[in-house]
Amino acid sequence: MSKVSVLVVDDATFIRDLVKKGLRDHFPGIQIEEAVNGRKALQMLTRQPVDLILCDWEMPEMSGLELLTWCREQDALKIVPFIMVTSRGDKENVVQAIQAGVSDFIGKPFSNEQLITKVKKALSRAGKLQALVSSAPPKMLSSGAFANDSLSALTGGKADTVKPAAGPAVQAAAAFASKPAGKAPATSAPSGRGQGQLRLPGGATMSCVIKALSLKEALLVVKRTEELPQVLDSAVLDLEQGDAAETARLNGYLHAVAAFEPKPDSEWLQLTFRFVDRDPQKLDYISRLIARGTAQKHFSPGA
Repeated sequence: MSKVSVLVVDDATFIRDLVKKGLRDHFPGIQIEEAVNGRKALQMLTRQPVDLILCDWEMPEMSGLELLTWCREQDALKIVPFIMVTSRGDKENVVQAIQAGVSDFIGKPFSNEQLITKVKKALSRAGKLQALVSSAPPKMLSSGAFANDSLSALTGGKADTVKPAAGPAVQAAAAFASKPAGKAPATSAPSGRGQGQLRLPGGATMSCVIKALSLKEALLVVKRTEELPQVLDSAVLDLEQGDAAETARLNGYLHAVAAFEPKPDSEWLQLTFRFVDRDPQKLDYISRLIARGTAQKHFSPGA
């Protein structure tokens, strides 16, 4: 039986290694190719077919969007699943990728579980997942590596987009994402005057501290949990401020996710939450919060 092949495209070596390890640990029968940018990937794709492409957005020589556009113009690659791997969530970029024919997105930082869920979903839709499971060595099948797979595990999916250059901050975020939750040393909770509740898809809620606030977005700090929030997750931010305990319910999406502390095992996440509401009353409420300065206090863990 021919192997299921995946092409991993990213100019950051540590990201390619992170993806390859996650795939090989879960899919021992998978064949993985890699390319350092879109141009190299294009050259490889003209020589050999693949069953799935996992591609970064911003790269030298040829971006992920340019590679995606080229792929959809090729008869042999028109329907090959293409997952964009990104770290920022600008809606205009997402629209561009959707129009170009992207299959799915995964946001940085990501966990192995999130990566595997996206890959399962893409390969299942392409009719390749069963072939991949069948190619696993018998000991992997008997050990339960695939025993807990279910149809519900194949149905996740959120959109995300564009990353900054792969520097130390991005490396720290990726290393932080790959670390098991609960391993971080105990840290005092960040303090600040602005408090709120962030409600994520599926009903999960996270208490948050408001680090900064503008009419466009809020900078939030939340305690890290086992499941990392994803860039472009839609969410609702409940703010309660002031002596009268005024409350505003603000709709938006996660524009960026990063480690709050400058270390890979950071216990805290910093989220950029962008508002989509244009309700005059809500904008007035935010304006009054900004005027009071209740959400502008700078803080650090343990402050």
